[in-house]
Amino acid sequence: MRAKDSARLSAIRLLLAALKQREIDERIELTDADVLSVIEKMLKQRRESIAQFEKASRNDLAEVEKFEIGVLSAYLPQQMGDADLAQAVAAAVAEAGASGIKDMGKVMAILKPRLAGRADMGAVSSLVKAKLSA
Repeated sequence: MRAKDSARLSAIRLLLAALKQREIDERIELTDADVLSVIEKMLKQRRESIAQFEKASRNDLAEVEKFEIGVLSAYLPQQMGDADLAQAVAAAVAEAGASGIKDMGKVMAILKPRLAGRADMGAVSSLVKAKLSA
C-alpha cells in the first residue's frame, strides 16, 4: 500500500478474499496445503483467462492476468525442475506397480500430495501419461 503499487495490492487482496471465502464456506481453519490449493486454483483460472483474452485479442486484459500470475506465484514453494519431476514420476510409477494407462489414477493419487504446490499438475499428468504409454 505504501509503495502505491495498486496492481500488486489488488492481486494480493484477491488472494486474501479467496482464502477468507474458503474458510467461511467450509467453516475450517485453512492449513498450508489448503492455502496452496487455493493459490493453484487461482493460477489455473488466470491461465484460462489469458487464453480466452488472447483469443479475443484483448492483450491489455491478458497482461493484467499475467501480472497477477507473477504475484500469486511468489507465494508458492519453489517449483521442481524437469529432472526432479521425471524422477518423482518414475518413482511413483514403480511404487504403484503401474503397467499401463489404466493405472494412471493410482500414480496421480501418489503424486498429488507429494507435488502439491511444487509442480503444475497438468504437466505432471502428461508426464505420467507419456511414461505409462511407453
